[in-house]
Amino acid sequence: MIRPATPDDVPALVEMVYELAEFERARDECHLTEGQLHAALFGPSPAVFCHVAEDGGEVVGMALWFLTYSTWEGVHGVYLEDLYVRPGARGTGAGKALVAALAAVCVAHGYRRLEWAVLDWNPAREFYDRLGAGPKQDWVPYRLCGAPLEALAASSGAPTS
Repeated sequence: MIRPATPDDVPALVEMVYELAEFERARDECHLTEGQLHAALFGPSPAVFCHVAEDGGEVVGMALWFLTYSTWEGVHGVYLEDLYVRPGARGTGAGKALVAALAAVCVAHGYRRLEWAVLDWNPAREFYDRLGAGPKQDWVPYRLCGAPLEALAASSGAPTS
């Protein structure tokens, strides 16, 4: 069963984020707390959303996402930040059902894009290929974080707090 996440799901969601970070060989880079995720998902102005896959009352998968906006398309899209299905539930259709639920969100709201990034070594790429998705060939993702982000912010002269 796929459904929107509820506040009661937050502990399981945080556990799965850490499981995903471990799988992606980046556990030490993950610092998410239950309080942070609860505020992001269920605070006064949520900017992050989540669907969960549930089996027998247990949350076995999640799709954590947020809205993007395309100036070229003139409409929002969905960016899938994290898709994770616990190992015991893989192969059951939970992952496909989660992505299908997000596709339905896109179609229902007139969003034209459902996008995500995947590590080049991740075997889930075969799963995404089977869904009909394909890698972007001409766009290179960039990220600014940590000390370079702070240095650039400081150079702006704007208050940073």
